This record gives sequence, C-alpha cells and structure tokens, in this order.
Amino acid sequence: MGGVTGDREGRREIPSLTYLERQPPFSIGPDDAVADDVAPTIAVPVTGGAHAAKSASNTASSATNLVPQGGLFLDGRADTLHQQASGPMFDPDEMAGVPEKVTARLQTADYAAPLRDLAGVRGRKSSDFLLSEGLFALARYQIEDQKFHSYSSKFDAWLQGKARFSPIERQGYLLFNDPKKGNCAACHVDTVRGDGLLPLFTDHQYEALAAPRNPALTHTHDASYYDLGVCDQKPEGRKELAPYCGMFATPTLRNVATRQTFFHNGIFHSLEDVMDFYVLRDIEPERFYPKGADGKVQAYNDIPAAYQNNIDKTDAPFDRKPGDSPALNKAERNAIIAFLKTLTDGWTGDAGPTDASMSPQKNP
Repeated sequence: MGGVTGDREGRREIPSLTYLERQPPFSIGPDDAVADDVAPTIAVPVTGGAHAAKSASNTASSATNLVPQGGLFLDGRADTLHQQASGPMFDPDEMAGVPEKVTARLQTADYAAPLRDLAGVRGRKSSDFLLSEGLFALARYQIEDQKFHSYSSKFDAWLQGKARFSPIERQGYLLFNDPKKGNCAACHVDTVRGDGLLPLFTDHQYEALAAPRNPALTHTHDASYYDLGVCDQKPEGRKELAPYCGMFATPTLRNVATRQTFFHNGIFHSLEDVMDFYVLRDIEPERFYPKGADGKVQAYNDIPAAYQNNIDKTDAPFDRKPGDSPALNKAERNAIIAFLKTLTDGWTGDAGPTDASMSPQKNP
C-alpha cells in the first residue's frame, strides 16, 4: 500500500535493488544467457518466432531466439538506476512525490550542501537539474556501496573453497543444474564468468510463466485488466511487442529465501508454493487456476488468449502435460529450496573444505 495517505494499492510486486551493478540496458536480440552487456536491438517479428529449448547444460542451443533482455523494473522500462529512482518516487500509488516538494527537501536535508556542490552552478539555477543530480547520487550509492552486492553468501564461500554444502544442499545444487530436472540454471545462471565475475543468478531476460491471477488485488476484479509486462512498457506495446506480452524479468535468486512474495503480482508467498507451480503448472493446473462456470480449469487466467502462445511450454520443467510425471518430486523440490537458502548474504558459518566430490568452478 502506498500513496499520500497509504491507502492506494500498488500494481506489482517490488523487485530487489541488489545485484544490479551489471544490469545491461533493455534490448531485444539473440539469447546469450551469460552476457552482462547489451545485445544488439533487432526488429521484433510481429508474429513471434520458433522457440528453441533452453537448458542449464546448453544455453547456446537457444542462441537463435530473439528475446527481450536487460533494463530495470519487471518490464525493463528504465535503463539506469538514475531513471529507475524517479519511478517509485513520483508514482501516485507509491511514494506519491511531486518534483517541487522533492526539490524543496533536497535543499533543506543534511546533505544539501554537498549536493549543491555536486550540482554546481547549474544546480543553483535549475531545480530540475538539482533533482536530477539527487537521483544520480542515489543511483551511484546503490552501485558503489558494497551492501547492495556483497557476494557474502554460503554459495560464495563455497566457490572460494571456504565452505561445504550439506548433503541436501549438494543435492539441490545438482538438481538446480540438471537440464532434465530443475533446469533452473538455464535462466538463473550460476556459473563463474570467464573473466572471474561471480554469478548473478539471472540471465537478465524475460519469461512468460503464466502466474495465476491474484484475486487479493483490487484491480484484478476488473475483467478487462491485464498486466502484460514487457509489452506494457509503452503505449503501443501490445501491438509492437506482441510476441513478448506476458513476459516479466527473470530476477536474481540471490537472497530469494528472504522474500515473502513472488511473481509480478505477488500471488505466491513461499518458495514451496513457487516450486510447486514450476513443476506442476501443466500437470495439475487445477491446483493453481480457478474453474469457470462450465467447470473447466481456466489455465493461464492472467494472460489473454491472444498472447498465450508466448507462455514457456518448451523449457523443462514446463514441458509437461496432464498425466505426465513431474520433473521433480516433493523431496527434490525441497532440496532445491535448501540450495536456494545458500544464496542468502551474510553467511557466518565456520570455514571448511569444499566437498571433494564437487568442483566449485563449473565450466561456463
């Protein structure tokens, strides 16, 4: 809840501001799961295109896919933290600020003098420029302060040979990377790059996973309302970016175990619920989607039928149908969750030898 009096409902779940120091600007181009720089922007095929399967063991197999990637917010509409900062600040459903009041605050805050020094002569003459410099300082803080990207999890210690996984964490790690099981690393890349940079657990790309409509949100009671992610980032997006309607940013999984809401609309509230959805979405759709008046399950009920071809039904574990066995049983799903908990920053466990049966430096 936000707004001037705190009674306005936000539209989306709030993504983390951590681990964005290597976020490329938004583009549409070839799928490169391990790149942190910008892809060449390519004209969008209005009818979409064939989707080659993407797996944790062979991300190159999907290199012919044209995919949206990079950018900030869940739809990629901002390219820099400088641009991003003004979003929640001036959103009437969030901080509900107005430029005049924010500028007045900048001139009376404890940091007013150094900010004026930063803005220089132009900042003294232009309140708009002073505001811009304030947002710039906020962006630089998020990039330069180590707390926003501390790389201090048990996983990071394991990479350095200073920790060892428990048996269930080890099992979860293997399942996370198994292309026929969790296949999580296909999008949440967990390899150390060739230049030594630690993994961010995201490929910076977008996916349409068809999370169920959240009836707890007031605006979803309007049958005509749909939040379609990437293609809603600009007015004509549902035509110009139609092949990507329903796609939202793949988030980093670092610190994911500390979150309490998941997916763009906050429909799930535990990692157990998320894992169940990933594995059982198309095997037991009645677990997640409501039934209509005719008794039929309204699968993918938060994406209009015109865009449901955009939904990922190719990559494991989403390559199942009713009657198939799940890619992961309950114990295996719990093992992956145990591994995800090793991604929480601030690990202070005792150092120990790396499990000799595992190599912490997987081949990129």
